[in-house]
Amino acid sequence: MSRVLISAYACAPGRGSEPGVGWNSVMQVARVHEVWVLLPENERAAVEKAIRTEPAERVQFVFCDLPRLIRFSNQNTTVRFALHYYAWQLQAYRVARRLHARYGFDLVHHLTLGAYWKPSLLGLLPIPFLFGPLGGGECLPRGFGRFLPWRGRLFEIARMAAQRASELDPLVRLTVRRSALAISKTVETRRRLRLLGARQTLVLSEAAIPAEEMAWLESMPARKSEIFRILSLGRLLHWKGFELSLRAFARFHADFPASEYWLIGDGPSRKRLEAVAAALGVSQSVRFFGNLPRREALARLAECDILVHPSLHDSGGWVCLEAMAAGRPVVCLDVGGPGVQVDDDTGIKVRAEWPEQAIRDLGDAFLQLSGDPLLRERLGRAARIRVREMFSWEVKGRQLLSLYSQLLPAEQAGHERGLFRGRANAGSGRGQ
Repeated sequence: MSRVLISAYACAPGRGSEPGVGWNSVMQVARVHEVWVLLPENERAAVEKAIRTEPAERVQFVFCDLPRLIRFSNQNTTVRFALHYYAWQLQAYRVARRLHARYGFDLVHHLTLGAYWKPSLLGLLPIPFLFGPLGGGECLPRGFGRFLPWRGRLFEIARMAAQRASELDPLVRLTVRRSALAISKTVETRRRLRLLGARQTLVLSEAAIPAEEMAWLESMPARKSEIFRILSLGRLLHWKGFELSLRAFARFHADFPASEYWLIGDGPSRKRLEAVAAALGVSQSVRFFGNLPRREALARLAECDILVHPSLHDSGGWVCLEAMAAGRPVVCLDVGGPGVQVDDDTGIKVRAEWPEQAIRDLGDAFLQLSGDPLLRERLGRAARIRVREMFSWEVKGRQLLSLYSQLLPAEQAGHERGLFRGRANAGSGRGQ
């Protein structure tokens, strides 16, 4: 049995996004390997509460706090978070060296946070180093800046500047170059990793859906109604692209009046979107729900025919998988995470060449799906199969363990592959 050291700055049970990736990935790896997990002190309460209920076999959680003289919270501001993360990585390396001297790890894995432009010194350990899954290399498509409000343009300029400045950080460059394998969530981030000198890269989405939630979403029946209803879920931010889908809906609505567009979520772009809906004359057919509890928000999928997720740069896009599990075709831009998760059998991916083209093609996708219920049914059926076969935590665990086996010494890798196959065939292992 191999010993694996995992760095998981975000790792907590029962949560989504990065904390969920950290926790579920660790639990999957522990089905085969002995695992030590480095994580910050602020995750202790949630982790210890979980393992009191269900002990985590073969997992040792090592909570790292900063030295007393520089101890501070990672809450409240972006700057404090960035400083805490950077300082914590330095402390984590000190702890990792002591642990490696004592236990002799076979592999080290920086799991979260999954940002290619943030460093990890664990690659300095004299063992294979796995870096990722990583995002953050996605950028605003060229030409879309003029379509944004001025605050959005400034944000994108600052974001791009921060990315490029971070790429000049010697520790970031060292981290990438020391990796035996760098996993990217998106094609765009893979390009940045290669430019930074990554020796080997792989595109693999980190997103997955827990088994219980997948079963609930799969139970949603196909919708039959004279009103064709489009749904978007997410924070109302300029880079989420909801103005594109709103303008596309207005074009579509002129040809298909028996239609509605529901937006669930809130954010600084809400007033602008409401004003755009009014200016386009579709306010009566566009409904803004604001924030809803997660379960209630996802339940609205049963009342809609398709999901549109027009994000301009998004390494995740988990809502696409949730809609696919519910049997709803997805319309998205062919960029970032959604461009990896959705294929031609499960939805319609629209090129992002310029704003007017994207608006036109989104509207055409709405028109095509509204007039062909058999197409919606076929795409929805394929979407459910794709999520079940590629985006469960058990599948993600097998993918990760396969990558581990490639990095471990040959004799260990062969043993671990056989052990995992035996466990999988016997139906054993930890739950989702």
